[in-house]
Amino acid sequence: MAGASIDMTEGAALPPGLPAEEAAALRSACEAARDAGEIFAAVGSATLRLLGPGLLTINAWRPATSEVVRLWSSDPAAYPVGGSKRKGDTPWARRVLWDAEVFVGEGDAALAEVFDDIATIRGLGLKAVVNVPVREAGRCIGTFNYLAPRPQWRTEEVRLLETLATFVTPAFDRLPG
Repeated sequence: MAGASIDMTEGAALPPGLPAEEAAALRSACEAARDAGEIFAAVGSATLRLLGPGLLTINAWRPATSEVVRLWSSDPAAYPVGGSKRKGDTPWARRVLWDAEVFVGEGDAALAEVFDDIATIRGLGLKAVVNVPVREAGRCIGTFNYLAPRPQWRTEEVRLLETLATFVTPAFDRLPG
């Protein structure tokens, strides 16, 4: 599911795991958006509404420099837009950035193993993450990252995050440069 963008046309199939009224509202917001930031904000608002409190960041992946650059954040004080991180050759980077597969991390040990900013994550009370690659033509072009205070994820929550991530794919075409 994370490999395609959502069909925005009226009467298109309902995205998996997304309530009909939420899908319609997101389609409308994305169609009306003037820029990528408005799409990110609409999807971010829906994510927090559907999954509860947490941290959502949306990043661009720059393979030439092996870095992710933050495009949007639900908590810009802790994770400001424009922030970037170099991603070395780690199991997480291979899985999410190079193989374009979803990563699910549950519990402090799992988060500490993959995130060098674990102190900030702990400070926000976050205990679990789902990193969904934003894909275009089968390649990762960005990441849709949701961290929450819950200890673990249900399968349907991971699927919902994969669905929500597909709504941001068209926004990457609207980015400057």
